[in-house]
Amino acid sequence: MIKNFLSLEWKSFLRSANFGKGLAVKILMGFFALYFIAMFLGMGLIMYPGLKEAFPDQDPLVIVNNYLFYWILGDLIFRFFFQKLPVMSVKPLLTLPVKRSKIVNYVLGKSITSFFNYLSLFAIIPFGITLIVEDYSPSSVLVWMLALILVTLCINFLNFIIESFSAEKELSFLPIIILTGGLFVLNYFNVVSFTEVVANGFNAIYKTPVLIGIPLLVLIGLYFFNFKILKQKLFLDSGLKKEVKEVNASNLEWTKTFGDIAPFMQLDLKLLWRNKRTKSSVWMLAIGLFYGLFFYPQPMYQDMPWFFAFIGVFVTGIFLINFGQFIPAWDSGYYKLLMSQNIKYEQYLKSKFTLMALSIIILFVLSIPYVYFGWKILLAHFAAAIYNLGINTHVILYGGSFNRKKIDLNQKAAFNYQGTGAVQWLIGIPLLLIPMGIFALFYFLIGFEIACLSLATLGVIGVVFHQKLMKTITKKYLESKYKMIDAFDQNN
Repeated sequence: MIKNFLSLEWKSFLRSANFGKGLAVKILMGFFALYFIAMFLGMGLIMYPGLKEAFPDQDPLVIVNNYLFYWILGDLIFRFFFQKLPVMSVKPLLTLPVKRSKIVNYVLGKSITSFFNYLSLFAIIPFGITLIVEDYSPSSVLVWMLALILVTLCINFLNFIIESFSAEKELSFLPIIILTGGLFVLNYFNVVSFTEVVANGFNAIYKTPVLIGIPLLVLIGLYFFNFKILKQKLFLDSGLKKEVKEVNASNLEWTKTFGDIAPFMQLDLKLLWRNKRTKSSVWMLAIGLFYGLFFYPQPMYQDMPWFFAFIGVFVTGIFLINFGQFIPAWDSGYYKLLMSQNIKYEQYLKSKFTLMALSIIILFVLSIPYVYFGWKILLAHFAAAIYNLGINTHVILYGGSFNRKKIDLNQKAAFNYQGTGAVQWLIGIPLLLIPMGIFALFYFLIGFEIACLSLATLGVIGVVFHQKLMKTITKKYLESKYKMIDAFDQNN
């Protein structure tokens, strides 16, 4: 059965409309994986001599054990935001004589092969080998290493449990923040010294190898708890709603002032407010608006005016970036129906452009108080807003014509990477890096004011040629129309 599952997934990957892009993303992620492997391998090799040199009177193994609590917290947070339970299209299998337990065991077993579970080994194994070379007990060191591997797998399954309980919440990242933050605070103020508890636990396992059974039992318990949760959800009708809520309709009469694009704007605004995934774009406005507060209060950034443009583009374009990069994937659920209607594609795109343009203007107005940190910041934000309006809106709309990945609007909002492909990675270069590069170039060659003027001029040129740019973008979408319909029909 496992062989059949692997065969089905391999065929699904090869036959997907996104095979080329999926392969490119996997190659790119492979380079990132090699980078992290090199980092962890280097850390494992230099850990023992480095600790011995820095703390000659202390045992390096004991020092490492004292910091394992922070490693567990960090690994759990990182996994929550970046590691997801392996995806498998199970609905067709539920109509066949295939046991649900086999499907669940396969999915959970597949999660063990995750890169996150192997990454720590590149630090653990070199450090363990060094300990054995330095005359530590080989059997005890091997058991200690096995305990770390078991804890890594425990974190793997604990992460899925936390995700399953937080998936239905509006701000799904709050449970993990509360859990890890609460443990850290309790440890920091010595209410409960988790650092000492974890360190003593691993020291005890090293001295008494039979205690390896404790993390093994915890792992088994977490596995079966995950098994129970997944098996309960594995039904054809599991996606049906059990709860009925009253719908509060908003008055969107004001959109009629925009003429023939008003129906599309109303559709987008309702989509933004009524779905979990799109609501994240709205909540991100607050985060983006206060982004400058991470930098401007610090004196070191006051001497880096060339960096102001990057912050300005991000602050005034946070909605543009979060919402725009998934056009038209937001409408993928009903894209075929939308395209079968007697509508002009240019009106559809114009409504998206208008929504993004309004967000840029509103965010710039709300960011005016940053003038408190200096007039240069306000000027840079103004230039960045014009650049966003004239250039980035068109760039992100054009990039949307290459989107081929479907988005489920009912999935949890925070840190959901569904619909993310090579386009979303590459679009960041013209959106953020190019304006910062142009600004920095003119700043170092001529001066700050000319750098601002260069960005603003490019934005004005984009506004002047808006009609021609929109015609080019519309033509590209029309060429890709049937490819997108076909891709959105697939569960990729």
